[in-house]
Amino acid sequence: MTDTPARAGESASEAQEGAAPATDAAGDPAALAQEAAELKDRLLRALAEMENLRRRTEREVADARTYGISGFARDLLAVADNMRRALDAFGAEPHEAADAGTKALLEGIELTERELLNALEKHGVRKLDPEGSKFDPHRHQAMYEVPDESVPAGTVVQVVQPGYTIGERVLRPALVAVAKGGPKASASEAAGEQTAAASANDNSAPEESPGA
Repeated sequence: MTDTPARAGESASEAQEGAAPATDAAGDPAALAQEAAELKDRLLRALAEMENLRRRTEREVADARTYGISGFARDLLAVADNMRRALDAFGAEPHEAADAGTKALLEGIELTERELLNALEKHGVRKLDPEGSKFDPHRHQAMYEVPDESVPAGTVVQVVQPGYTIGERVLRPALVAVAKGGPKASASEAAGEQTAAASANDNSAPEESPGA
């Protein structure tokens, strides 16, 4: 009777020793490889998102630096227009017919106008004076047509109000008069315009995300 507990303990020990070891899922090579592939994919996606964020932030900072003064610059254009109107009001040859006081006034207005345009150009605002060039609907606004067979149809023959650009954008389109009735643009000119338009479209295409 005293041997029964000992024998029971021995039987339990033998059963444990004879049992097969349980399979550890964490040590499965296939599972580990799949987990590593998933982690690598998540890492690459995170790096791609960070790179896109960095590029987008750089573009936004550059745009803010270039175009942040658009509203202020647009307000100054009215000042430049009024100065030019004041000079044009004296005619094509104001200095020769004016007295000393008027000459000094005109020279002061011209100097102020030059300083204003230089200050605008320093900050990326440039004047558009497209007389004699091909009409560009993205930069010019046609006010009326002028019959003129001496130049190709669609040529800007008069600038009613100059336009301005800021960076690569149009701050204000130029108001122009366009010739009609003249010869059409040559095939080479038309091909050049199509090439320029295609290049502009390519440059404006959005960037693709790396690793997408």
